[in-house]
Amino acid sequence: MKKQLIVFSLSLMSMGIFAQKNELKAAAKALKKQNYAGAVASISAAEALMSNMDVKLKAKFYFLKAQAYAGQKKYSTAADAFSTLFAFEKQTGKQKYTSKAKPMLGQLTKEVSEKALKLYNNEKDYKGASELFYLTYKLSPADTSFMYNAAVSATQAKELDIALTYYRDLKSIGYTGIVLEYFATNKETGEEERIESKSQRNLYIKSGQYTNPQDKGSKSKKATIVKNIALILKDQGKIDEAVTAIKEARVENPQDLNLLLAEAELYIKLEKMDLFGELMEQATKMDPTNPTLFFNLGVVNYNQDKVEEAQGYYKKAIALDPAYRDAYLNLGLSILNKRVAIVEEMNKNLNNFDKYDALEQEQKDVCNEALPYLIKADSLKRTLDTVKTLLNIYDTIENDEKSDEFRALYKSMK
Repeated sequence: MKKQLIVFSLSLMSMGIFAQKNELKAAAKALKKQNYAGAVASISAAEALMSNMDVKLKAKFYFLKAQAYAGQKKYSTAADAFSTLFAFEKQTGKQKYTSKAKPMLGQLTKEVSEKALKLYNNEKDYKGASELFYLTYKLSPADTSFMYNAAVSATQAKELDIALTYYRDLKSIGYTGIVLEYFATNKETGEEERIESKSQRNLYIKSGQYTNPQDKGSKSKKATIVKNIALILKDQGKIDEAVTAIKEARVENPQDLNLLLAEAELYIKLEKMDLFGELMEQATKMDPTNPTLFFNLGVVNYNQDKVEEAQGYYKKAIALDPAYRDAYLNLGLSILNKRVAIVEEMNKNLNNFDKYDALEQEQKDVCNEALPYLIKADSLKRTLDTVKTLLNIYDTIENDEKSDEFRALYKSMK
Protein backbone atom coordinates (compact mmCIF):
# COMPACT_ATOMS: atom_id res chain seq x y z
CA MET A 1 0.00 0.00 0.00
CA LYS A 2 2.87 2.37 0.85
CA LYS A 3 4.58 1.65 -2.48
CA GLN A 4 1.39 2.48 -4.32
CA LEU A 5 1.15 5.82 -2.50
CA ILE A 6 4.73 6.71 -3.39
CA VAL A 7 4.19 5.88 -7.03
CA PHE A 8 1.04 7.98 -6.99
CA SER A 9 2.90 10.93 -5.40
CA LEU A 10 5.68 10.72 -7.97
CA SER A 11 3.08 10.62 -10.69
CA LEU A 12 1.50 13.83 -9.36
CA MET A 13 4.94 15.50 -9.22
CA SER A 14 5.63 14.58 -12.84
CA MET A 15 2.30 16.06 -13.86
CA GLY A 16 3.16 19.26 -11.95
CA ILE A 17 6.55 19.60 -13.66
CA PHE A 18 4.94 18.97 -17.02
CA ALA A 19 2.37 21.71 -16.33
CA GLN A 20 5.08 24.10 -15.21
CA LYS A 21 7.04 23.55 -18.40
CA ASN A 22 3.95 24.13 -20.50
CA GLU A 23 3.16 27.37 -18.70
CA LEU A 24 6.73 28.65 -19.08
CA LYS A 25 6.71 27.73 -22.78
CA ALA A 26 3.45 29.62 -23.15
CA ALA A 27 4.96 32.61 -21.33
CA ALA A 28 8.01 32.59 -23.61
CA LYS A 29 5.80 32.46 -26.74
CA ALA A 30 3.65 35.32 -25.42
CA LEU A 31 6.77 37.43 -24.77
CA LYS A 32 7.94 36.92 -28.36
CA LYS A 33 4.61 38.35 -29.51
CA GLN A 34 4.85 41.13 -26.88
CA ASN A 35 1.68 39.76 -25.35
CA TYR A 36 2.68 40.74 -21.84
CA ALA A 37 -0.73 40.14 -20.29
CA GLY A 38 -0.70 36.58 -21.63
CA ALA A 39 2.87 36.09 -20.38
CA VAL A 40 1.91 37.28 -16.90
CA ALA A 41 -1.09 34.92 -16.87
CA SER A 42 1.14 31.95 -17.71
CA ILE A 43 3.76 33.05 -15.18
CA SER A 44 1.07 33.28 -12.48
CA ALA A 45 -0.14 29.77 -13.33
CA ALA A 46 3.41 28.42 -13.10
CA GLU A 47 3.98 30.28 -9.81
CA ALA A 48 1.01 28.47 -8.27
CA LEU A 49 2.93 25.20 -8.81
CA MET A 50 6.27 26.59 -7.66
CA SER A 51 6.68 24.49 -4.48
CA ASN A 52 7.74 21.49 -6.59
CA MET A 53 9.57 23.46 -9.30
CA ASP A 54 12.86 22.10 -10.62
CA VAL A 55 16.00 24.23 -10.06
CA LYS A 56 16.50 24.73 -13.81
CA LEU A 57 12.90 25.76 -14.23
CA LYS A 58 13.11 28.22 -11.35
CA ALA A 59 15.86 30.23 -13.03
CA LYS A 60 13.85 30.30 -16.26
CA PHE A 61 10.72 31.25 -14.30
CA TYR A 62 12.38 34.30 -12.71
CA PHE A 63 13.87 35.30 -16.06
CA LEU A 64 10.51 35.18 -17.83
CA LYS A 65 8.69 36.78 -14.92
CA ALA A 66 11.05 39.77 -14.97
CA GLN A 67 10.48 40.28 -18.69
CA ALA A 68 6.70 39.88 -18.47
CA TYR A 69 6.26 42.46 -15.72
CA ALA A 70 8.79 44.82 -17.30
CA GLY A 71 6.70 44.69 -20.46
CA GLN A 72 3.62 45.62 -18.44
CA LYS A 73 5.53 48.56 -16.89
CA LYS A 74 5.14 46.98 -13.46
CA TYR A 75 8.63 48.06 -12.63
CA SER A 76 8.82 47.08 -8.97
CA THR A 77 7.70 43.48 -9.56
CA ALA A 78 10.08 43.20 -12.51
CA ALA A 79 12.96 44.56 -10.43
CA ASP A 80 12.27 42.02 -7.66
CA ALA A 81 12.24 39.20 -10.21
CA PHE A 82 15.59 40.28 -11.67
CA SER A 83 17.11 40.53 -8.19
CA THR A 84 15.78 37.09 -7.23
CA LEU A 85 17.15 35.61 -10.46
CA PHE A 86 20.66 36.99 -9.87
CA ALA A 87 20.69 35.81 -6.24
CA PHE A 88 19.31 32.37 -7.18
CA GLU A 89 21.82 31.71 -9.95
CA LYS A 90 24.68 32.98 -7.81
CA GLN A 91 23.63 30.55 -5.10
CA THR A 92 23.33 27.60 -7.47
CA GLY A 93 26.52 28.50 -9.35
CA LYS A 94 24.78 28.16 -12.71
CA GLN A 95 24.37 31.57 -14.26
CA LYS A 96 22.55 30.58 -17.41
CA TYR A 97 20.17 33.53 -17.50
CA THR A 98 22.11 36.21 -15.60
CA SER A 99 24.19 37.27 -18.60
CA LYS A 100 21.02 37.64 -20.69
CA ALA A 101 19.13 39.41 -17.92
CA LYS A 102 21.72 42.08 -17.05
CA PRO A 103 21.31 44.05 -20.31
CA MET A 104 17.54 43.82 -19.84
CA LEU A 105 17.92 45.16 -16.32
CA GLY A 106 20.05 47.99 -17.67
CA GLN A 107 17.34 48.89 -20.16
CA LEU A 108 14.69 48.68 -17.42
CA THR A 109 16.78 50.95 -15.18
CA LYS A 110 17.10 53.50 -18.01
CA GLU A 111 13.37 53.35 -18.71
CA VAL A 112 12.45 53.79 -15.03
CA SER A 113 14.83 56.71 -14.51
CA GLU A 114 13.56 58.48 -17.64
CA LYS A 115 9.97 57.98 -16.47
CA ALA A 116 10.91 59.40 -13.06
CA LEU A 117 12.46 62.49 -14.66
CA LYS A 118 9.36 62.97 -16.82
CA LEU A 119 7.05 62.74 -13.79
CA TYR A 120 9.19 65.24 -11.90
CA ASN A 121 9.93 67.80 -14.62
CA ASN A 122 6.90 67.64 -16.90
CA GLU A 123 3.99 66.24 -14.93
CA LYS A 124 4.97 67.59 -11.47
CA ASP A 125 3.95 64.22 -10.02
CA TYR A 126 6.51 64.34 -7.22
CA LYS A 127 5.14 61.33 -5.32
CA GLY A 128 5.31 59.13 -8.42
CA ALA A 129 8.74 60.50 -9.28
CA SER A 130 10.01 59.72 -5.79
CA GLU A 131 8.81 56.13 -6.01
CA LEU A 132 10.45 55.61 -9.40
CA PHE A 133 13.71 57.34 -8.43
CA TYR A 134 13.96 55.06 -5.41
CA LEU A 135 13.17 52.03 -7.57
CA THR A 136 15.95 53.13 -9.94
CA TYR A 137 18.28 53.19 -6.96
CA LYS A 138 17.19 49.64 -6.04
CA LEU A 139 17.84 48.55 -9.63
CA SER A 140 21.24 50.25 -9.63
CA PRO A 141 22.40 50.54 -5.98
CA ALA A 142 25.85 51.79 -6.97
CA ASP A 143 24.31 55.05 -8.19
CA THR A 144 23.16 56.65 -4.94
CA SER A 145 22.22 59.87 -6.73
CA PHE A 146 18.87 58.24 -7.50
CA MET A 147 18.17 57.97 -3.75
CA TYR A 148 18.99 61.67 -3.43
CA ASN A 149 16.52 62.44 -6.24
CA ALA A 150 13.95 60.27 -4.46
CA ALA A 151 14.46 62.27 -1.26
CA VAL A 152 14.08 65.61 -3.05
CA SER A 153 10.93 64.41 -4.83
CA ALA A 154 9.40 63.05 -1.62
CA THR A 155 10.00 66.42 0.04
CA GLN A 156 8.24 68.16 -2.85
CA ALA A 157 5.34 65.73 -2.48
CA LYS A 158 5.14 66.51 1.28
CA GLU A 159 5.91 62.84 2.00
CA LEU A 160 8.11 63.97 4.87
CA ASP A 161 8.52 60.64 6.67
CA ILE A 162 9.76 59.01 3.46
CA ALA A 163 12.01 61.95 2.62
CA LEU A 164 13.48 61.91 6.13
CA THR A 165 14.27 58.18 5.81
CA TYR A 166 16.01 58.70 2.48
CA TYR A 167 18.03 61.70 3.71
CA ARG A 168 19.11 59.80 6.81
CA ASP A 169 20.15 56.82 4.67
CA LEU A 170 22.17 59.17 2.45
CA LYS A 171 23.83 60.67 5.49
CA SER A 172 24.65 57.25 6.94
CA ILE A 173 26.36 56.06 3.74
CA GLY A 174 28.32 59.32 3.46
CA TYR A 175 26.75 60.43 0.19
CA THR A 176 28.23 63.67 -1.16
CA GLY A 177 26.89 63.80 -4.72
CA ILE A 178 30.24 65.11 -5.94
CA VAL A 179 30.74 64.42 -9.64
CA LEU A 180 33.55 65.38 -11.99
CA GLU A 181 32.58 68.28 -14.26
CA TYR A 182 34.39 69.50 -17.36
CA PHE A 183 35.15 73.15 -18.06
CA ALA A 184 36.95 75.14 -20.72
CA THR A 185 37.28 78.83 -21.60
CA ASN A 186 35.42 80.17 -24.62
CA LYS A 187 37.99 82.20 -26.58
CA GLU A 188 35.36 84.51 -28.05
CA THR A 189 33.72 85.50 -24.75
CA GLY A 190 36.58 84.84 -22.37
CA GLU A 191 34.08 83.05 -20.08
CA GLU A 192 34.67 79.65 -18.53
CA GLU A 193 31.88 77.26 -19.50
CA ARG A 194 30.75 73.87 -18.23
CA ILE A 195 30.77 71.28 -21.02
CA GLU A 196 28.61 68.14 -21.05
CA SER A 197 31.36 65.53 -21.39
CA LYS A 198 35.12 65.17 -21.60
CA SER A 199 34.95 63.90 -25.18
CA GLN A 200 32.86 66.90 -26.23
CA ARG A 201 35.31 69.24 -24.54
CA ASN A 202 38.22 67.59 -26.33
CA LEU A 203 36.51 68.32 -29.65
CA TYR A 204 36.04 71.98 -28.67
CA ILE A 205 39.70 72.25 -27.69
CA LYS A 206 40.82 70.70 -31.00
CA SER A 207 38.58 73.10 -32.90
CA GLY A 208 40.51 76.00 -31.41
CA GLN A 209 37.34 77.67 -30.08
CA TYR A 210 38.11 76.78 -26.46
CA THR A 211 41.19 76.71 -24.30
CA ASN A 212 42.34 76.04 -20.71
CA PRO A 213 40.52 72.73 -19.99
CA GLN A 214 39.75 72.19 -16.31
CA ASP A 215 38.29 69.22 -14.40
CA LYS A 216 36.42 70.22 -11.24
CA GLY A 217 34.41 68.36 -8.63
CA SER A 218 30.85 69.60 -8.20
CA LYS A 219 29.73 71.06 -4.88
CA SER A 220 29.10 68.50 -2.14
CA LYS A 221 25.48 67.86 -1.17
CA LYS A 222 26.44 66.78 2.36
CA ALA A 223 25.51 70.14 3.88
CA THR A 224 22.18 70.18 2.02
CA ILE A 225 21.30 66.70 3.30
CA VAL A 226 21.97 67.62 6.93
CA LYS A 227 20.03 70.85 6.45
CA ASN A 228 17.01 69.09 4.94
CA ILE A 229 16.90 66.57 7.79
CA ALA A 230 16.75 69.46 10.24
CA LEU A 231 14.07 71.37 8.33
CA ILE A 232 11.87 68.29 7.94
CA LEU A 233 12.06 67.62 11.67
CA LYS A 234 11.09 71.25 12.29
CA ASP A 235 8.11 70.99 9.92
CA GLN A 236 7.03 67.78 11.68
CA GLY A 237 7.01 69.58 15.02
CA LYS A 238 9.76 67.37 16.49
CA ILE A 239 11.26 70.38 18.21
CA ASP A 240 13.99 68.82 20.35
CA GLU A 241 15.23 66.60 17.51
CA ALA A 242 15.05 69.56 15.15
CA VAL A 243 17.16 71.79 17.42
CA THR A 244 19.89 69.13 17.58
CA ALA A 245 19.77 68.57 13.83
CA ILE A 246 19.77 72.29 13.01
CA LYS A 247 22.80 72.90 15.21
CA GLU A 248 24.61 70.17 13.27
CA ALA A 249 23.36 71.59 9.98
CA ARG A 250 24.62 75.07 10.85
CA VAL A 251 28.11 73.69 11.39
CA GLU A 252 27.93 72.48 7.78
CA ASN A 253 26.15 75.64 6.57
CA PRO A 254 27.51 78.52 8.72
CA GLN A 255 26.40 81.25 6.28
CA ASP A 256 22.91 79.90 5.62
CA LEU A 257 20.57 82.64 6.85
CA ASN A 258 17.41 80.56 6.37
CA LEU A 259 18.82 77.83 8.56
CA LEU A 260 19.67 80.36 11.27
CA LEU A 261 16.12 81.72 11.08
CA ALA A 262 14.72 78.19 11.27
CA GLU A 263 16.63 77.65 14.51
CA ALA A 264 15.41 81.00 15.80
CA GLU A 265 11.81 79.99 15.05
CA LEU A 266 12.26 76.85 17.14
CA TYR A 267 13.30 78.97 20.12
CA ILE A 268 10.04 80.89 19.84
CA LYS A 269 8.17 77.58 20.16
CA LEU A 270 10.37 76.65 23.11
CA GLU A 271 9.73 80.13 24.61
CA LYS A 272 13.47 80.81 24.77
CA MET A 273 13.28 84.40 23.60
CA ASP A 274 16.78 85.22 24.80
CA LEU A 275 18.23 82.65 22.39
CA PHE A 276 15.88 83.89 19.67
CA GLY A 277 17.20 87.42 20.19
CA GLU A 278 20.82 86.25 20.02
CA LEU A 279 20.21 84.55 16.70
CA MET A 280 18.35 87.56 15.30
CA GLU A 281 21.36 89.72 16.18
CA GLN A 282 23.53 87.31 14.19
CA ALA A 283 21.01 87.41 11.35
CA THR A 284 21.17 91.22 11.04
CA LYS A 285 24.95 90.97 10.66
CA MET A 286 24.55 88.37 7.94
CA ASP A 287 21.85 90.38 6.14
CA PRO A 288 22.03 94.01 7.30
CA THR A 289 19.55 95.27 4.69
CA ASN A 290 16.68 92.97 5.70
CA PRO A 291 13.99 95.06 7.49
CA THR A 292 12.14 91.99 8.81
CA LEU A 293 15.14 90.97 10.88
CA PHE A 294 15.26 94.36 12.59
CA PHE A 295 11.49 94.34 13.11
CA ASN A 296 11.74 90.94 14.83
CA LEU A 297 14.51 92.28 17.06
CA GLY A 298 12.20 95.14 17.94
CA VAL A 299 9.49 92.70 19.01
CA VAL A 300 11.94 90.64 21.09
CA ASN A 301 13.37 93.68 22.87
CA TYR A 302 9.95 95.18 23.55
CA ASN A 303 8.76 91.91 25.08
CA GLN A 304 11.81 92.05 27.34
CA ASP A 305 10.87 95.60 28.43
CA LYS A 306 13.77 97.10 26.46
CA VAL A 307 11.55 99.79 24.99
CA GLU A 308 14.19 102.21 23.70
CA GLU A 309 16.13 99.39 22.02
CA ALA A 310 12.91 98.11 20.48
CA GLN A 311 12.04 101.53 19.09
CA GLY A 312 15.52 101.81 17.59
CA TYR A 313 15.04 98.51 15.75
CA TYR A 314 11.58 99.56 14.51
CA LYS A 315 13.08 102.79 13.13
CA LYS A 316 15.84 100.79 11.44
CA ALA A 317 13.22 98.57 9.79
CA ILE A 318 11.36 101.68 8.57
CA ALA A 319 14.58 103.20 7.22
CA LEU A 320 15.16 100.04 5.19
CA ASP A 321 11.51 99.77 4.10
CA PRO A 322 9.51 103.02 4.27
CA ALA A 323 6.29 101.05 3.64
CA TYR A 324 6.74 98.64 6.56
CA ARG A 325 3.30 99.08 8.15
CA ASP A 326 3.82 96.83 11.17
CA ALA A 327 7.01 98.67 12.10
CA TYR A 328 5.14 102.01 12.09
CA LEU A 329 2.29 100.47 14.10
CA ASN A 330 4.52 98.87 16.74
CA LEU A 331 6.65 101.98 17.03
CA GLY A 332 3.58 104.17 17.54
CA LEU A 333 2.02 101.79 20.06
CA SER A 334 5.29 101.47 22.00
CA ILE A 335 5.35 105.25 22.39
CA LEU A 336 1.65 105.42 23.22
CA ASN A 337 2.09 102.80 25.92
CA LYS A 338 3.83 105.43 28.07
CA ARG A 339 0.34 106.81 28.75
CA VAL A 340 -0.43 103.93 31.11
CA ALA A 341 1.91 105.22 33.83
CA ILE A 342 0.82 108.81 33.20
CA VAL A 343 -2.90 107.99 33.60
CA GLU A 344 -2.15 106.12 36.84
CA GLU A 345 -0.43 109.24 38.20
CA MET A 346 -3.32 111.44 37.06
CA ASN A 347 -5.75 109.25 38.99
CA LYS A 348 -3.61 109.69 42.10
CA ASN A 349 -3.61 113.49 41.76
CA LEU A 350 -7.24 114.30 41.08
CA ASN A 351 -7.21 116.96 43.82
CA ASN A 352 -3.81 118.38 42.90
CA PHE A 353 -4.87 120.55 39.98
CA ASP A 354 -1.41 121.80 39.03
CA LYS A 355 0.06 118.30 39.06
CA TYR A 356 -2.94 116.91 37.21
CA ASP A 357 -2.71 119.58 34.49
CA ALA A 358 1.01 118.91 34.03
CA LEU A 359 0.38 115.19 33.68
CA GLU A 360 -2.49 115.82 31.26
CA GLN A 361 -0.14 117.86 29.05
CA GLU A 362 2.45 115.09 29.29
CA GLN A 363 -0.17 112.63 28.06
CA LYS A 364 -0.96 114.90 25.11
CA ASP A 365 2.75 115.15 24.28
CA VAL A 366 3.00 111.35 24.19
CA CYS A 367 -0.04 111.15 21.90
CA ASN A 368 1.43 113.75 19.54
CA GLU A 369 4.74 111.87 19.48
CA ALA A 370 3.02 108.58 18.53
CA LEU A 371 0.51 110.15 16.14
CA PRO A 372 2.62 110.36 12.92
CA TYR A 373 3.57 106.68 13.08
CA LEU A 374 0.00 105.56 13.67
CA ILE A 375 -1.33 107.80 10.90
CA LYS A 376 1.22 106.22 8.54
CA ALA A 377 0.26 102.70 9.61
CA ASP A 378 -3.42 103.52 9.05
CA SER A 379 -2.68 104.95 5.61
CA LEU A 380 -0.81 101.78 4.58
CA LYS A 381 -3.62 99.52 5.81
CA ARG A 382 -6.72 100.74 7.60
CA THR A 383 -8.29 98.48 10.22
CA LEU A 384 -10.90 98.95 12.93
CA ASP A 385 -8.11 98.93 15.54
CA THR A 386 -6.06 101.69 13.89
CA VAL A 387 -9.17 103.84 13.49
CA LYS A 388 -10.15 103.28 17.13
CA THR A 389 -6.63 104.12 18.34
CA LEU A 390 -6.50 107.32 16.29
CA LEU A 391 -9.97 108.33 17.53
CA ASN A 392 -8.76 107.89 21.10
CA ILE A 393 -5.69 110.03 20.41
CA TYR A 394 -7.70 112.84 18.78
CA ASP A 395 -10.09 112.85 21.74
CA THR A 396 -7.10 113.06 24.11
CA ILE A 397 -5.39 115.95 22.30
CA GLU A 398 -8.81 117.64 21.87
CA ASN A 399 -8.74 117.78 18.08
CA ASP A 400 -12.51 117.98 17.65
CA GLU A 401 -12.52 118.03 13.86
CA LYS A 402 -10.49 114.82 13.60
CA SER A 403 -12.41 113.28 16.50
CA ASP A 404 -15.72 113.76 14.66
CA GLU A 405 -14.25 112.38 11.42
CA PHE A 406 -12.84 109.24 13.02
CA ARG A 407 -15.85 108.67 15.26
CA ALA A 408 -18.09 108.53 12.19
CA LEU A 409 -15.57 106.34 10.44
CA TYR A 410 -15.35 104.00 13.42
CA LYS A 411 -19.14 103.65 13.60
CA SER A 412 -19.33 102.86 9.88
CA MET A 413 -16.72 100.12 10.20
CA LYS A 414 -18.17 98.41 13.29
